[in-house]
Amino acid sequence: MTDQPNQPYDPYGQQPQAWPGQGYQGYEDPHAAQQYTQQWQGQTWETQNHQQVSAQAPDPETAILTPQSPQPLRSPRTPQGPAAPAGADADVSASGYGPATVGGNQRVTDAQRARAEGRSPIIEPGMQPAALTALLGLLLAGAAAVGTYALLVPLVVLQAVTAAGWFRLNGMWPARQGIALGFAGALAADAALLVSGRSPSAILGTLGVWVLLALVLQLRSHADPDERMYGLMATVAASALAIVAGGYLAAAADAVTVGAVAVAVAVLARALPLPTPASVVVALLAAAGAGIATGQVTDLGTSGALLGAGAAACALIGHRVASYDYPSRFVHFTAGVALPLAAAAPAVYVLGRALA
Repeated sequence: MTDQPNQPYDPYGQQPQAWPGQGYQGYEDPHAAQQYTQQWQGQTWETQNHQQVSAQAPDPETAILTPQSPQPLRSPRTPQGPAAPAGADADVSASGYGPATVGGNQRVTDAQRARAEGRSPIIEPGMQPAALTALLGLLLAGAAAVGTYALLVPLVVLQAVTAAGWFRLNGMWPARQGIALGFAGALAADAALLVSGRSPSAILGTLGVWVLLALVLQLRSHADPDERMYGLMATVAASALAIVAGGYLAAAADAVTVGAVAVAVAVLARALPLPTPASVVVALLAAAGAGIATGQVTDLGTSGALLGAGAAACALIGHRVASYDYPSRFVHFTAGVALPLAAAAPAVYVLGRALA
């Protein structure tokens, strides 16, 4: 069968029309449709203005891999950004995000990358939060040697930072009502301790009252049930930690001095660039040594080693809690500073009474 020559297209010629109720009848012969189709001769706009993209080595940052094509595709109209500077890797590691690309790739945080790779998303507080913890611990130790009311000043600071840091550690920010309620509970516990002659029952009574207040506050909330339950648990935990930190006020002055110094030394030793098991062992040994040295100054003597080691063990637990799930810098400078000292308060009170 020979093809017919191309004929000019006549828009007013006889063509099949589709009437209502009738289906459109197409061409029976596929070659017959070509005689009514315009065919352009010569070069078009795309062949004149577009250059052929040459095969290049795939760029790991801007290449977009598709399962249909084994080679990376790159749009010819995509503007190429400037080359990354030599210090880009340092900036990436400091910011916690991957390098920005011009191919539309989303920036992935270190926490998301660690979860995708099956690694533990944990970042421990560094030397600066440890130095602040040590400073606050030394202030507690020195104030305890001066007197009860002098101890209130660093203790109130510790309780305020504990309440704020716990909410931020749980991803709840701003949470002004919960932070205010937890801090108010700590102040109420301190006042009850002073009125009752530093009796530990004041801490337990205040803790029970504040659990009921947190429950009433969340019942009046109009949030979703899941969110209210989450807020209730965070409020109760923050209030409990801030109130329990008042154990420094209930403990003996010598026990507070030994325990606070031991916590300061343990947190500094834990921040050293050592493997985690070795760092924990070094921190406990350093805390025991600091307890012996401080116990010689006070009336505890060599029994200060046990008190220092026990307080340091609780402080390391608080330090580990503040390292959970890639916390932010704000968490490190609030919960990372306060939780080691707040968690050590019960050990200081119990061991101080047992060894006195």
